[in-house]
Amino acid sequence: MKPQVRTIKYKTEMNLKHIILGFAIAGSAMVAGCNSVIDIEPEFVLDGSQRFKSLADYEFSLTGTYALFRSTSYFGNASGPAAAFSTMPDMMSDNLTETQESLANYRQLVNWDYAADNGAIEGLWTAAYRIIAQANITLRDIDTFADEDRGRYNRIKGQALAIRAYVHFDLLRYFATDLTRSSTALGIPYKLSFNTDNIARSTVAQSWDGIFTDLAEAKMLLEDTDKTINASANYTNRSNIDAITIDAILARAYLYSGQYTEAATAATSVIEEIPLASRTAFQGIWRDENIGRSEVIWSIPFNAGEGTPGTNVYFPNGNRSSFRPSMEVLGQFDPVEDVRYTSYFQTVGNRLVVSKYLGKGNLRDGIVNFKVIRVAEMYLIRAEANANQSGGDINALTDLNGLRLARINGYLPVILAGDNLKAAIAEERRKELFVEGHRFFDLKRTDRALERSDCGTAFTSCALAPDNRAWAWPIPINEISANDLINQENQNPGY
Repeated sequence: MKPQVRTIKYKTEMNLKHIILGFAIAGSAMVAGCNSVIDIEPEFVLDGSQRFKSLADYEFSLTGTYALFRSTSYFGNASGPAAAFSTMPDMMSDNLTETQESLANYRQLVNWDYAADNGAIEGLWTAAYRIIAQANITLRDIDTFADEDRGRYNRIKGQALAIRAYVHFDLLRYFATDLTRSSTALGIPYKLSFNTDNIARSTVAQSWDGIFTDLAEAKMLLEDTDKTINASANYTNRSNIDAITIDAILARAYLYSGQYTEAATAATSVIEEIPLASRTAFQGIWRDENIGRSEVIWSIPFNAGEGTPGTNVYFPNGNRSSFRPSMEVLGQFDPVEDVRYTSYFQTVGNRLVVSKYLGKGNLRDGIVNFKVIRVAEMYLIRAEANANQSGGDINALTDLNGLRLARINGYLPVILAGDNLKAAIAEERRKELFVEGHRFFDLKRTDRALERSDCGTAFTSCALAPDNRAWAWPIPINEISANDLINQENQNPGY
């Protein structure tokens, strides 16, 4: 029996005149050896003119929206596409060093030598707006079905709104030159409906308006649903956005936009719901073992045939280490007492490789869920937010020491304040969130220079000044050519 497949064909406002998205829902009907989705005749086609007839149709569309996060230009990894929000922000930073084993697929990106015609950057732009378009399909006319089942309606609409907000936020991180809440710099086109209309770049402030508006409505809806969204007792399987996830996304967005009081409050809401994993359970996070109700807030599932989240860095099947941990970052860990060291690194042959994404259980195929948000990040967000507010050092230090106690055997709490405390929080964030897609953005949003003290022999650029154009990616040239509301004057400076 062949799996149930729906192919969604539609137009978007971007340079994508025709996008065809296919996804399969794997269930009891799925059997080994099936053809890929694009080889199977679709059983349901939505060409943009058809409308859903029930909440069941909307729920199916929502499932397809989540599936698109596995794109090799988004969280997935493959030779060529950027893996823009899983490994690329670390590959572009001082956390990793390119090796002679690398296939050199990302030289322009990791050496900050990109232009508006870069294919990987356009791939991310396309992948992100595909997800947004699919979320908008899920939202289109859903209000007419609110009375069919209010709780189910809330659950579907809330998740679609959250996804739309989250992806726009991710785009803003790469394409905006300034991330502060009230910035009048150009942000990204904020797409609120499914249609073929071209739209201009909003300002950063307007982009934040859209993000926070969508998240506020999503949170309200997801606090009143027909059933528990993430019912698994193993939190490595928290694959859908619920009200807790909304608070976590808000905490991250508030931190990026410089709203420190709000960031600390949102992070606290998450911390009160989800505990840190114990040192005993921590290593199991990266193998998708049962860690119980702890640590993971949102993860994107990867299974056989769905790609991998980390093989651009280390490819277990072929034992290819394209990027190794930099000596600088390795020196920040206690290799004996810090549980993160043995969770993140492993000696294979005569070299140390990044082992965070080896596979599920004892497998070494690179197929493992990508952890988008963990509660450890919430402690770090709250610590950084408090450290940037008057009188907040004591609370910030409590969170810093608390996280270290959870990770380092025999840790003795320290006393720090002011800039020394801020530096320690930044260092702990670098260690805790290693190769989870944060480092490049953390340096960008805090206006720090990027210095590769361990530049190796494959990198051609070893330093990036805070005022370099490369901190903001260029709007793809094909977008400028196709969109009459975005021209060269609307391009980021220097491109």
